[in-house]
Amino acid sequence: MDQSLTRLIETDAVPAGEGRRVRIDGLEPIAVFNVEGQFYVTQDTCSHASASLVRGWVEGFQICCPVHDGRFDMRTGAALCFPATDPIKTFPASVQDGAVWADLSQARPRTRPPLRSQS
Repeated sequence: MDQSLTRLIETDAVPAGEGRRVRIDGLEPIAVFNVEGQFYVTQDTCSHASASLVRGWVEGFQICCPVHDGRFDMRTGAALCFPATDPIKTFPASVQDGAVWADLSQARPRTRPPLRSQS
C-alpha cells in the first residue's frame, strides 16, 4: 500500500449523494463525498463562508455550501458560482479494502483560534 495514503472512512459510512466529515489529527477537517459509488475527498471548509461543506447538499458533482449557496466542483475544487470565488482543495482518493484512502500531503494544518483571556 502507498505510504502517502491516509485511511479516512469506511465506504458504507458515506451514503450515495452525501458527504461525511473526517478529522485527522493536526489537519484541517476533510470531507468525503459519494457520488454513485465514486468517492471524492475535499477540504470540508467553504472558502467563502468558513462553513462545513458536508452540512450543505450534493447536486451531481457539485457541493453546495449551507451558508450562502456557494458551489464547488468536488472533482476539481473549482468555485462555480458567486459568492464563492476561491477554489477548495481536493485530494487524490482511492477505495481499498472497503475504505476510502487519500493523499493528504497537501492538506492545511489545523489552526485553532487563539484562546481568550479571562479577565
